[in-house]
Amino acid sequence: MLKLNETLKSYRILASNFTSLTLLQISNYLFPLILLPYLVRVLGIEKYGLINFAFAFNAYFITLTDYGFNLSGTKYISIYRKDSSKLSSAFSSIIFIKFLLFIVSIIVLLTVVFTFERFSNEWEVFIAGSGFVLGNILFPLWFYQGTEKMKYILFIQISFKLCFLVSVFILITTKNDYILYVILLSSTQILIGFVGLLVAYIKFKVKFLLPNTESIKYHFKEGWNLFLSTVSINVYTASNTFILGLFASDSVVGHFAAADKIRLAAQGVIATVSQTVYPYLNNLLKKSFEAFSAFVKKVLVLQAVLGLLISLFLFLFSESIVEIVLGSNFTDSVLILQLLSPLLLLISLSNEFGIQIMLPMGVDKPFVKILLSAALVHIIVLFLLIPNFLAVGTSVSMLVTETFVTVMMFIFVYRKSQVLSYRNV
Repeated sequence: MLKLNETLKSYRILASNFTSLTLLQISNYLFPLILLPYLVRVLGIEKYGLINFAFAFNAYFITLTDYGFNLSGTKYISIYRKDSSKLSSAFSSIIFIKFLLFIVSIIVLLTVVFTFERFSNEWEVFIAGSGFVLGNILFPLWFYQGTEKMKYILFIQISFKLCFLVSVFILITTKNDYILYVILLSSTQILIGFVGLLVAYIKFKVKFLLPNTESIKYHFKEGWNLFLSTVSINVYTASNTFILGLFASDSVVGHFAAADKIRLAAQGVIATVSQTVYPYLNNLLKKSFEAFSAFVKKVLVLQAVLGLLISLFLFLFSESIVEIVLGSNFTDSVLILQLLSPLLLLISLSNEFGIQIMLPMGVDKPFVKILLSAALVHIIVLFLLIPNFLAVGTSVSMLVTETFVTVMMFIFVYRKSQVLSYRNV
């Protein structure tokens, strides 16, 4: 009876977190989707492309400052969430490391921006965009995921994003307001981050301590392999807009970025499942491999079905979607969206094999090797295709790389982990 009650409690927590994350993902992708038609019409395709190029550049510094903590930190917090001393120590160490990496980021950003003409011509946009990096550092997403208290994230983010949404419609009225838009977006993220820290301090009694050397070394080491994996992922995700921007005009970047925004909005539906079950799976594996294997298979089926249905929907109705969301001037985005649509199925499967199976089982190194190989494949294909095919070449490169990742992770999981081949009696 006690075991049944514990199981029901775990499922209630999981359901609560799934609901919170679902609503959060809706806000993360719905708000930009609401703004997308307005922004491309008010700012114009060129300024919209420039803004996305600037944020793609700053995405490198987000990856650096995250340092894999969204996975390693989440895992640590999920295991030691009942130990207040270890929680405070981990919290302080991770925040400290993030700020050290932010200082490095700012030095690199300023050097690049004021050295190369492609950046210095619009230096205000790139520097204003770095505020988004700071906000990302401040907001302890990994902490809330590890404690499985996602309702706090939901309330904080949706409240501020609603204010941001309203402020954009009021203040952004001409194409000359593009820098103001970046400032508004960065400022909102900084406020979200600050409140997120404050809630962790007040609600969870987390103490801000001066971290000791051993704790810093430990979390640096724990995050290293996952940092390499996120760098690799960044190469074939955020890098696409950035590298395309080095070869193509802001207008071309705008057409690609607009289509990819639609794809990412759809992707958010599936990402919710992955984010919700990750801390739950880490705890479940500690208790029973049989229960872990059974649950993983159920999630795999769910993600595969969702990924397939949404991919088909985007492909079949891409022309209508682009017409409604972006307008008649974005016909070039239709083919891009069609090429990107299979990514929803591929990414949902690779996330299941990699993040939901390989990482909880502690096979970080093969996970990283696959992603590093994928990054290499992507860079080669990208530079072969972009010069001649620009946005279309970028889309094809993404499709090739995600196929490679999914196939390689499936092969490893099926042959090595015994999860998919495990027969539950």
